[in-house]
Amino acid sequence: MIIQELSHITLVLGGARSGKSRHAEECLTRHAAPWIYIATAQAFDDEMRIRIAQHQARRNAGWHTIEVPIDLADALDREAARPVLVDCLTLWLSNLMLGGHDIPTATAALEAVLDRRRQPTVLVSNELGLGIVPGTLLGRAFRDEAGLLNQRMAARAAHVLFMIAGLPMTLK
Repeated sequence: MIIQELSHITLVLGGARSGKSRHAEECLTRHAAPWIYIATAQAFDDEMRIRIAQHQARRNAGWHTIEVPIDLADALDREAARPVLVDCLTLWLSNLMLGGHDIPTATAALEAVLDRRRQPTVLVSNELGLGIVPGTLLGRAFRDEAGLLNQRMAARAAHVLFMIAGLPMTLK
């Protein structure tokens, strides 16, 4: 499937602690503030609360954070007039899967809103296909769904970066 390139969409991929989020923030701050940070993480334990706090601590007053674990398309639609960073698609996908949501419908809604957006949009996602095959059915399903989601987002994005050890590698 070939999608018309939309110059306002950037996809930042990488593994854990690769520098994806920090680089995505830098990409978006090249545009005028205020910037919207759509956070999909849910803090179910102390370790995740610490991770979220660390992410928030490095952002200045130009950022406005919206926590959106499920209704990503709706949040993007509401913020149509502002530059947006979504961090991250794989946490969003995890929330959908664990909540028993319809992934094809949610993904189609995300694609539709991305096609309508005209403001800079930076999407962060984990690249999971470089590791070992997960040992559980749920793990394999998640890896497969994440790979398909990343492919769909990369097809829409004008710019796709792969982060390795804090260094961006341009894929598209």
